[in-house]
Amino acid sequence: MDIKVARTVVAAILTEARRSMPEEACGLLLGAPVILQAVPAANVHPTPQTHFEIDPLALIAAHKAARAGGPALAGYWHSHPSGLPEPSITDRAHASGDGRVWAIAGEGRITFWRDGPDGFEPLCTVLVDG
Repeated sequence: MDIKVARTVVAAILTEARRSMPEEACGLLLGAPVILQAVPAANVHPTPQTHFEIDPLALIAAHKAARAGGPALAGYWHSHPSGLPEPSITDRAHASGDGRVWAIAGEGRITFWRDGPDGFEPLCTVLVDG
């Protein structure tokens, strides 16, 4: 399955991941059918060096903005400062199966996944200008 992502999204996630090291960075992916924005959010997890939790206020604000005609919440992104850009055991345990996209940054690259009912499915990424 393919997903279209603006090049600026990839650049923004990688920049934020580097800036946040050694902690995990996280945020929201906005736009459909093309992901056009990666919005950083506070990582409110008590151990941000190894886990992430997107600030609930950022999630609420994104849902309200989408209902008011803003960009759709396509999914979430986070970084693995010392891990691979793929779903970890913890990511898999906390996945909801809601069909949203997850972008995971690690080792200087990003992979995209669909959080499906049967677990994470890798997505082929088509980069677009945006």
